Amino acid sequence: MIFSVAWRNIWRSKLRSLVVITAISLGLYGILFILALSNGMVEQKIDASISNEISHIQLHQPKFIQDNLPEHSISGSRTKIDEIQQIEGVKAACDRLKMTAMASTAAKGAGVILNGIDPEQEKKVTRIHECLIEGSYFEKKSKTPSILISRKLATSLKAKSGSKIVLTLQNIDNEIVYGLCRVIGIYKTANSNFDEPNVFVTKKDLAELINFDQHKATEIAVLLDHADLTNEIKSVIKTEYPDLSVMSWKDMQPMLLSMRALMEQYSYIMLVVILIAMAFGIVNTMLMAILERTREIGMLMAVGMNRQRVFIMIMLETIFLSVTGAFIGMVLAYTTISLTSQHGLNFASVAEGFEAYGYSALVYPILYTRIYVGLTILVFITAILSSIYPARKALKFKPAEAIRADT
Repeated sequence: MIFSVAWRNIWRSKLRSLVVITAISLGLYGILFILALSNGMVEQKIDASISNEISHIQLHQPKFIQDNLPEHSISGSRTKIDEIQQIEGVKAACDRLKMTAMASTAAKGAGVILNGIDPEQEKKVTRIHECLIEGSYFEKKSKTPSILISRKLATSLKAKSGSKIVLTLQNIDNEIVYGLCRVIGIYKTANSNFDEPNVFVTKKDLAELINFDQHKATEIAVLLDHADLTNEIKSVIKTEYPDLSVMSWKDMQPMLLSMRALMEQYSYIMLVVILIAMAFGIVNTMLMAILERTREIGMLMAVGMNRQRVFIMIMLETIFLSVTGAFIGMVLAYTTISLTSQHGLNFASVAEGFEAYGYSALVYPILYTRIYVGLTILVFITAILSSIYPARKALKFKPAEAIRADT
């Protein structure tokens, strides 16, 4: 009975209730959508870093981490790849020969990170081959070694597909050697900081240039079926190869993990701020409603409704008002996020700024279920706290005086 009475009471002043419900709905809808955009950007950055740059797990010789010299290499890298790929949860693995060099054209020179790869293996671990904007991905065979560069580096060197680039680097004996390469393709990822220094050549060509044993590698990259398996499989690989440095993406780029945790904390902080603002509006609305119903509340007390039931009735009115607005806001937010998460939101006008910080200009909003659950709990808490002062105000009415009140 008291539930139906409380529900009818909030619709006695339809305009006022609709204004409050609309304010709550739009406030929560806006903040949820902004949080979904922010979460989407962070998750895309993590996914892009894993898929294009670091993979889930990397193996190196411990000394290679310190000086990045090719003599600190992993022996029998292909055998180790075959063994690692047998571990349950491992999707693919590849080996690389990485070192620094100078890349030069007739126009300009620039320092680069050379990634000597097996193109077919690399396709299974990274998505660089999907980021081509010009040329091809080592499909064409030629007498001149091929090199894949980024659009940013191509602009800097004034190079294009088919241009020749001279590489200057040290061989395994620390002697300066030169290599002539032809640009086979140009790629572009969402992270311009990664793009600028990183170039790709075949491991075979690079090994021949620096007299490196092709059965060795300086790095083994491992891609997993799911990021949640990272710690478990890292432990398995570390046990299998105790003499190697085994690092997960969390170890290599701890900032990514910090960003995810920070974003979740930020989400709850913003929700709390919005709910506090919402609470003041609800308190004001309920106080106005109670003052308008002073005579009615006095009559209810006079005919036998005890103070506890009056308190519960006002509390229920506040909860119904808050929950109705929150429900509408969450439904609108969920619908919008679901639609935009399929097609993404394109911020092409500020793409350069986004990419400078490693974010894609095409954002797919995402909001976890736990945020909706947490928000529902917070709304109930806010509604209960907001109802206390108005309800206590109503309990102070004396039935005889309230009935005579001029409303």
